[in-house]
Amino acid sequence: MLKRKEFILGAAVGLTFAAAATAGGVITWPGAEAAPAAKVGQLVPSAGAGALAFAPPQGAPLSFADIFQQVAPAVVQIDVKTRVQRPRGVFQIPGFGAVPIPGAPGGSGEGEEADTQLAAGAGSGFFISGDGFIVTNNHVVENAEEISVKLSDGRELKAKLIGRDEGTDLAVIKVEGSAFPFVSFEEAAEPRVGDWVIAVGNPFGLGGTATAGIVSAKSRDIDPIGYNEYLQIDAAINRGNSGGPTFDIYGRVIGVNTAIFSPSGGSVGIGFAIPATTAKAVADKLMRGETVERGYLGVTIQTLSKDAAAALGLSEDAKGAYVAEVTAGAPGERGGMQIGDLVTSVNGEAVDSSTELTRRVARAKPGDTLRLEILRDGRRQTLNIRAGTRPPEAQLNGGQDSSAQQPGEDGAAVGQSIEGMTVTPITSALRQRYSIPDGTDGVVLTAVAPRSEAGKLGMRPGFVIQRANNRVVRSEADLKAAVDAAREAGRPGVFLLIRTPAGNTSTVLPFAKSE
Repeated sequence: MLKRKEFILGAAVGLTFAAAATAGGVITWPGAEAAPAAKVGQLVPSAGAGALAFAPPQGAPLSFADIFQQVAPAVVQIDVKTRVQRPRGVFQIPGFGAVPIPGAPGGSGEGEEADTQLAAGAGSGFFISGDGFIVTNNHVVENAEEISVKLSDGRELKAKLIGRDEGTDLAVIKVEGSAFPFVSFEEAAEPRVGDWVIAVGNPFGLGGTATAGIVSAKSRDIDPIGYNEYLQIDAAINRGNSGGPTFDIYGRVIGVNTAIFSPSGGSVGIGFAIPATTAKAVADKLMRGETVERGYLGVTIQTLSKDAAAALGLSEDAKGAYVAEVTAGAPGERGGMQIGDLVTSVNGEAVDSSTELTRRVARAKPGDTLRLEILRDGRRQTLNIRAGTRPPEAQLNGGQDSSAQQPGEDGAAVGQSIEGMTVTPITSALRQRYSIPDGTDGVVLTAVAPRSEAGKLGMRPGFVIQRANNRVVRSEADLKAAVDAAREAGRPGVFLLIRTPAGNTSTVLPFAKSE
């Protein structure tokens, strides 16, 4: 998951390098000898300008020094102070865990201020106007009580927050003054994979640091919210580079550095920048004092996978966004959307994934009418829904308590065993035991065989199966009938919609193979 607060996209990545060797194959080193005539389809490496083996290829600068000298004055170091929870004095007792130390700082009864402290943070930014407007990342200045900016000439200025947008992780701050050196976003020239880039920023608080590389990929879909299609670059980006600019070799801003992909926490050559077209549109609104508003339906959606399509009996090329949950009273519910709908297009534009649906809805203005083509119970329908205004991300995230206590397996398991799951209709006692909200219907899992396919998927007691093969499940018999029907139809598994403590999700429960 993209961890913006830590400025790192963490993952464990294993790379296997294989030297390809074939019978009679040879390795040809460019520039070592006269190259034979190219065969049809053969790609012949260039020996470089003027046949010099180590000269830069055409289009590459001999040095990035001129570019850096040109743009560096517009790049700033941003220092923030944010109030955080004060660490409490504790000591460890085996078997009892952490125990507070009486009288230690951070104890109760001292008020909110006594329980918190100001913590320092740092990031990067850059001037986009001569009168002091600076672009940075939202996560750099979010919740900051103090913001200061250090310029390349050594001046330190206080800054104030003008506006921020959680959806794209962008923010605009401002310092008082005039005639500041500034740079511009490049919207017309589209960067290509392989184009040179230079990143300037404040890694680890060092300030004024330049790194160079190329555009490694485009339209990377790694955004947890879904509004950004990132540029991937291999110029080194580290903690503190967030909010700094990515320049092309002409000194034009083509992106805003935001995150890295790293198993170690440091740069491994995979960085991500918000494209200039997105950044400029958001920054312009924030500079004018406007709030970035996006369309909203109020549904939880998931991309229809090939396994899910097969489990539902759809064609292999079936695509769309599956509706896993509908918020009560939201525009989607008022417009007739239901759990189990598969959205295939919006205003005539095909929808291949949940991300596409999110972006299409977000582009709509609140009050616009969205024409949704859906697949429901095997039949195509059209819904016309008036878009609402998307609430703040913090409010939306607050609707799901992912930190809720996970249900355990205490007590005797009751119900019928189906595909390694013991399920039973929801009773008031089970609803209380597993904290199942009122209005959630289906069959609840009371036990799961660890070695079953359900156990391997991570199914747990307390999960509620609401739908099977996109049909409402009200009893064990409903679930058993759906499983039997999927087996008889030769499908690889049964498609389930499940309520978990973190919200609704869909999955395909594969059938165990016969030994």
